[in-house]
Amino acid sequence: QIKNEVEGLKFFSGFANVINALRKCPKFVIGRIQGKCAGGGVGLAAATDYAIALHTAEIKLSELAMGIGPFVVGPVIERKIGIAAFSALAVDAVTWRNSDWAKRKGMFAEVHETVDNMDESIVRLTNHLAHSNPAAMSEMKKMLWKGTEHWDELLKERATISGTLVLSEFTKKAIEKFKAKK
Repeated sequence: QIKNEVEGLKFFSGFANVINALRKCPKFVIGRIQGKCAGGGVGLAAATDYAIALHTAEIKLSELAMGIGPFVVGPVIERKIGIAAFSALAVDAVTWRNSDWAKRKGMFAEVHETVDNMDESIVRLTNHLAHSNPAAMSEMKKMLWKGTEHWDELLKERATISGTLVLSEFTKKAIEKFKAKK
């Protein structure tokens, strides 16, 4: 539906804005991942401060296969799992990585066999955090996100790249092929 660069920037800025909101939130953000995360979903999972997943959860960065690239979500994913693992996800845009891979690389802090176990862990952690010093947690969050202060500008630049690439003929054809598979 994106018809020009302004619309492209607006669309991809949506992901940038959510990532920045999670980054700037003074409270810890806990992610609950129970299914497949592709593209922007992987970026959102990486933007959480603590991700708890179900063993069936999988991740994939499909952007390159769609004719763009993980430009907006790239910084937060690279920060979470490192350049080597990010490169593997970004370059091999068709392979799903399982929850064990994601945990070993640092994307998921915990992986659980059942929804009940996952939810029990979330309740335990949120209860602990609810009784922790808010000022200490806020300072910890600042420490954990150190070096990302320039992301307002960086993610806007990256959204501009994606917003331009999405208009290419290559990407339009890739998106049409993807829609035809559904």
